[in-house]
Amino acid sequence: MSDETRGMLYGLAGVTAFGLTLPVTRYVAPYLDPVFIGLGRAVVAALVAAALLLATRQPLPTTRQLGRLFIVGLGVVIGFPILSAWAMQSAPASHGGVVLGILPLATAIASVFVSSDRPSAGFWLFGVIGSVLVVVYALLEGFGRIQVADLALLGAVVSAAVGYAVGGDLSRHLGGWQVICWVLVLMCPIIVGPALWRAPALPASLPATVWLAFLYLALVSQLFGFFWWNKGLAIGGVARVSQIQLLQPFVTLLASVAALREVVTRETYIFVVLVVVVVALGRRMPIYKNKEELSRAAAG
Repeated sequence: MSDETRGMLYGLAGVTAFGLTLPVTRYVAPYLDPVFIGLGRAVVAALVAAALLLATRQPLPTTRQLGRLFIVGLGVVIGFPILSAWAMQSAPASHGGVVLGILPLATAIASVFVSSDRPSAGFWLFGVIGSVLVVVYALLEGFGRIQVADLALLGAVVSAAVGYAVGGDLSRHLGGWQVICWVLVLMCPIIVGPALWRAPALPASLPATVWLAFLYLALVSQLFGFFWWNKGLAIGGVARVSQIQLLQPFVTLLASVAALREVVTRETYIFVVLVVVVVALGRRMPIYKNKEELSRAAAG
């Protein structure tokens, strides 16, 4: 089995875990503050991450690695969780799943700045077409204008893309699960205060299912899902494996219908299929390992 195929399989496992994040967040949003949802889950995950790092006696990251881990933390521990939780207070999870269809392109763009991957012109062409489809969908669903929830989701996309790209590149040196564990431990002193400040006053008054859903966000969305995702990005390449996220809208839609009883419009299904087809075509376009390969391909 090739490294690219292995990376895709690990990436698929991560995308499946992440695809349930918006429906689960939508479920807990009426009960919990979005800041607590976003940061509280990371605090819980950080406790488990610290125990894993201590139990396996992992060496400390270098100073340069710590700086890059902090960037990952800003994206996947603070930016994406808070912005997506905020968006889920007013937007259906199925809508959010389609808007996040732009994430593969955003991650590929970010990868150009943090790794040696150089996607071809054809790859970028299909990526832009997919992004335009997502914007058109957001406009149609928002009755001709971008909603506040869409802006929050776009901010979540940028946050996740940068975090994924830097984290995937770091995973080649630190290991996939070690990256997210160090990120959580590094960010914990920063986020624990705001998380406690926004915590519910009477936790015992909330349904047990809310806390079970919150644990999913903490242990799967924020921790174990990244074990597979970072490993996939490290093995198969950030730009290439990031395109497996094209399946995430399907996971989100199915979960939204099955668990939340959301009514998904025909237009939503159409746009999901269009986005997936476009990004799938983009996946067939070559990605070169460095600038020299790209230059030779352009000249030949």
